[in-house]
Amino acid sequence: MVFQRFLDDRNASVAPLLALSIVPILGLIGASVDYGRASSARATLQSLVDSTALAIAQDAAKASPPLTQDEVNAKATDYFNALYTHSRTDSAQMPGGAAPPVVSATYSPTAGSVLMVTATSSVNMTFMSVLPFTSTQIPIAASSTAKWGNTRLRVALVLDNTGSMSQGGLGTTASPNKIQALQTASHNLLSQLQKAASRDGDVYVSIIPFTKDVNVGASNYTQSWIDWTSWNANNGSCSSTSRNNDDDGGRRSATQSTCSGTWTPANHSTWNGCVTDRNQNDDTKNTNPASSSPFPAEQYSVCPVALVPQSYDWTALNNKIDAMKAAGNTNQAIGLAWGWQSLTAGAPLNAPAKDANFQYQDIIIILSDGLNTEDRWYQDATSIDNRQKILCDNIKTAGVTIYSVQVNTGSDATSSVLQYCAGTKPQVADASKFFLLKTPTEIITTFGQIAMGLSKLRLAL
Repeated sequence: MVFQRFLDDRNASVAPLLALSIVPILGLIGASVDYGRASSARATLQSLVDSTALAIAQDAAKASPPLTQDEVNAKATDYFNALYTHSRTDSAQMPGGAAPPVVSATYSPTAGSVLMVTATSSVNMTFMSVLPFTSTQIPIAASSTAKWGNTRLRVALVLDNTGSMSQGGLGTTASPNKIQALQTASHNLLSQLQKAASRDGDVYVSIIPFTKDVNVGASNYTQSWIDWTSWNANNGSCSSTSRNNDDDGGRRSATQSTCSGTWTPANHSTWNGCVTDRNQNDDTKNTNPASSSPFPAEQYSVCPVALVPQSYDWTALNNKIDAMKAAGNTNQAIGLAWGWQSLTAGAPLNAPAKDANFQYQDIIIILSDGLNTEDRWYQDATSIDNRQKILCDNIKTAGVTIYSVQVNTGSDATSSVLQYCAGTKPQVADASKFFLLKTPTEIITTFGQIAMGLSKLRLAL
């Protein structure tokens, strides 16, 4: 009965219960603090390991003769320790209170080179160490694997050379203007891609300047993938049976449709190299134009500089960037069509054959500062955009990734078609691959970001 009364008595029961619960409460609080410190230390450790793996892999990829296992391990340890020393908050501990890490690197230079860097450490527990049933340390570890040597890049730079590219920020003539900023950015991108190649052929780049047309090179006037029908009808001379008081003895400047006498097309060698869109629906495909729907030649008065097919002649590529001028109307689709052609085996641009021992990433980077204004058929953006969307879907279906950059320094609307085209999947826009820029100088930083993403070694964490 006495025991039962004790159990039934509720007087002054709070204090004993509080006393009994204070230990687990403090334990939970201490665990939260200690594991939070351990999580912070592990994040720092992972960052240092990632940076080490990337840096040492770049050295190993370019080393000739190849680095040995001992050399890689020594380089990784030295590089990590330098980063670790810089990140420490005192002379004994890494951020988060972790003990000095132990670092190791494993290097395999065959069958696609692989470098694994690991680091282990521990964090001393402050609160939980007072509990008799817990350890005094929390172990932490991080690892990072860099792989290279079996992936190659094919990049097509599709670059707006239209008249508005001569403007500076906000429609002014501020320096640098957009074409100047594009040239600087493109030089930087080429430099980074060149550094990413450990040997010739690891990275190929094509340059496709575009306006309303693309210049494929006037020397190609004998090629079967050129359609001369329209050009012949618009470029030539007309002779009349009567002089008609003409100063040229009866020969006059005209077109075939306005000529009342004998029409003689000009020699194709006088062509300036410009072509316009293929017949629909071949304008949205990369089929061989030598066998189906050739590209129509056009004597466009503001023909851009000639394109450069896939190449690792870095001097020629940089010279082409310097030669770009700003003039003409905007037809992004013709630039994309030739960017895709430059990545395609066979005529007209004959992209280099791909080695079955390597994986390839095909990339198109398109930059434009305005909305579409004119193509072969239309002079309104909506109609041109609709054709371009079909083209972009086909490009992405073929496994090509598109990066879209819009330089909007004025009051233009954000380009829905460039947003739509960005990414890797048809009919799916990838916001991470669309860039909306407000100033010319942003072209430089954005191209730098894209180049870093393309050239750095992929880390498998």
